[in-house]
Amino acid sequence: MQSTLNTELLAGMLKSKRANKGLRAIADEIGGVSAATLSRIEQGKVPDVDTFIKICKWLQVSTDSFIISNTETSPVSNREQVVAHLRAERELSTDTVNMLIKMIDLAYSSK
Repeated sequence: MQSTLNTELLAGMLKSKRANKGLRAIADEIGGVSAATLSRIEQGKVPDVDTFIKICKWLQVSTDSFIISNTETSPVSNREQVVAHLRAERELSTDTVNMLIKMIDLAYSSK
């Protein structure tokens, strides 16, 4: 089974979470990642495994959120993308994010 990385989702979440902070500040926050590397990732480049894991930890999102199996009929579902974006949200409290995720789960389970 071959898999690919959803670099578009990773770049979008990285940009969203860093908001107006500079790349150097975010690189320091993540630790062990350069601002230049973050810039390349925001442009859609594939990071190395260690960097990818560090960014996922910083985003507080599972690495699986960005993996697309080539044998799947569809990439990451809309629900998974929304949940991943919520988990990367910095302005909302963890409790608020968890409540929103529960609401999304209810909405998708009732369809």
